[in-house]
Amino acid sequence: MTQLKPLWSPSDSAIATSPMTLFRGWCAARFGVELDSHEAFHQWSIDDRASFWSAVWDYCDIKGDKGARALIHGHSMLDARFFPDASLNFAENLLQHTGSELALIFRGEDKSRSAWSWDELTANVSRLQQAYRAMGIGKGDRIAAMMPNMPETIALMLAAASIGAIWSSCSPDFGEQGVLDRFGQIEPKLFITCDGYWYNGKLQDVSAKICAIEPKLGVPVLVVPYAGDAKALVESLQDGRTLADFTASFAPAPVQYERLPFSHPLYILFSSGTTGIPKCIVHSAGGTLLQHVKEQRFHCGLQAGERLFYFTTCGWMMWNWLVSGLASGATLCLFDGSPFGPNAHVLWDYAAQERFAVFGTSAKYIDALRKEGVEPGKTHDLSALRVVTSTGSPLSPEGFAFVYEGIKTDVQLSSISGGTDIVSCFVLGNPVKPVWMGEIQGPGLGLAVDVWNDEGQPVRGEKGELVCTRAFPSMPVMFWNDPGNAKYKAAYFERFDNIWCHGDFAEWTEHGGLIIHGRSDATLNPGGVRIGTAEIYNQVEQLDEVLEAICIGQDFEDDVRVILFVRLKNGLTLDSDLEKRIKTKIRNGASPRHVPAKVIQVADIPRTKSGKIVELAVREVVHGRPVKNKEALANPEALALFAGLEQLKT
Repeated sequence: MTQLKPLWSPSDSAIATSPMTLFRGWCAARFGVELDSHEAFHQWSIDDRASFWSAVWDYCDIKGDKGARALIHGHSMLDARFFPDASLNFAENLLQHTGSELALIFRGEDKSRSAWSWDELTANVSRLQQAYRAMGIGKGDRIAAMMPNMPETIALMLAAASIGAIWSSCSPDFGEQGVLDRFGQIEPKLFITCDGYWYNGKLQDVSAKICAIEPKLGVPVLVVPYAGDAKALVESLQDGRTLADFTASFAPAPVQYERLPFSHPLYILFSSGTTGIPKCIVHSAGGTLLQHVKEQRFHCGLQAGERLFYFTTCGWMMWNWLVSGLASGATLCLFDGSPFGPNAHVLWDYAAQERFAVFGTSAKYIDALRKEGVEPGKTHDLSALRVVTSTGSPLSPEGFAFVYEGIKTDVQLSSISGGTDIVSCFVLGNPVKPVWMGEIQGPGLGLAVDVWNDEGQPVRGEKGELVCTRAFPSMPVMFWNDPGNAKYKAAYFERFDNIWCHGDFAEWTEHGGLIIHGRSDATLNPGGVRIGTAEIYNQVEQLDEVLEAICIGQDFEDDVRVILFVRLKNGLTLDSDLEKRIKTKIRNGASPRHVPAKVIQVADIPRTKSGKIVELAVREVVHGRPVKNKEALANPEALALFAGLEQLKT
């Protein structure tokens, strides 16, 4: 059904003064090209990637030596190299600002609050840099951290980047095997951990886990005090030190930034690992920096001094994205703990008190607020809020509507999608375009995003594979321990030759936006017709009785049938009336082919540490196959609820 009007449109004055518009005008003047619309700007940015990415470097005042060439071998996805002659340092670009203005604000679930100025952040980075060097850590060495989202974590990462070490992190709720499955592959020189953390009103002790991990990693352990007893934990370790002891010998001094090639590794991120050992995805300093600065400065309109918040842990790529906000001079607002502890207003209290300009979260969080009837816009002063970003899973049309009804009527809602694979976004918000119900506003500048059918042909008005047809700077450098790039090629380039196939089931809209219908490997194929799981969730989760759902395809009688599992509000039981209403809702809102063959109530739904439901893992359990890496899940015990169900035998 055609929408009559958008949910939000920027004013003419907002468009004229938007950093996106100003950058477009600057590029047009500098390169002598006619860029009379955003669409023309995007087309130029992918047709002339060398000029475009060079413009991002100059306009955003990237510190370093750009070199003579911006792109070589641009026709080849795997051989393309951006800024092959350049040298830069990631940390230097994030620590350009000085003074007593705040760089970091932190709030923990236990009500702890701290704030660091730019000078304090730089001083901490300096002391940590010296301490790293004193223990022999240098260029290319790995530093692994199991840490909360707190100021010390950012300082530890920036100090690593300043000397060319490679940073890798996860959140402290990972189990012992989950930590070892990740960090054991990359052989770090140092393991950093907190002494405990708070979640949902409970103090979580990590000491036994750290004592078990230490001998298996076989490296020194640095303990950062937060919610436990750092000194006692250190005393129980074979080779442990507290943060205070680690830096005690060093006074703040000018940070020595080691400028390295554009493609020098900065981060190692990990795939979710729910179907095997997590893949170690290596991202470059230059590619990460340029892509994040572009997204934040232009797509989010972020400016120096604004408050940037993202609800994330250090095990999700949105933490890496958040930290890059320092490069634009933004003040980062950090939070660690449950977004509902002690109540559903905790993040909005924070937003109002610190005057967030950008509030980033997950689609699941927005949906949870909607289901709980929480309307922050009616209870909090959100006058400073310009942008709400949502990711992690597709945001339903009802989620879009709720943001404008329950949070703020004049905010830019940026549904974004990309991933750990590119540590950034393929499709995201655009401050100079309208927001339409259920649609991501458009592709990122410099990214040749398209939707292809199974024959490798671009399609409009129908669903297909989300692809990127030309190389871009934030492609992974490599996978760690991947001879001949075999795993890397298999992950993205097996489907179409020389084309990045991202694994999302997507569709262009009539407004030039996109809809993500779910992961391609989780799409359903009843009767040979491909169906995105998000289309089903968008319908069933509108029902008040349903808290959340998960949908899989079950192999049955030489076909695939759709199975829907639902988690209901406390005290409710799935009866024939509710099942009928669920099926009717799906039939009327999606299509008859979307209607599940079975609807089954479950007490819980398994999800990753970052809150994504795991359709593939549930599918494996239903078919009696093992789930290889349960450590990637926040609630692995939930998988047992899907095993051996009598309802699925007929």
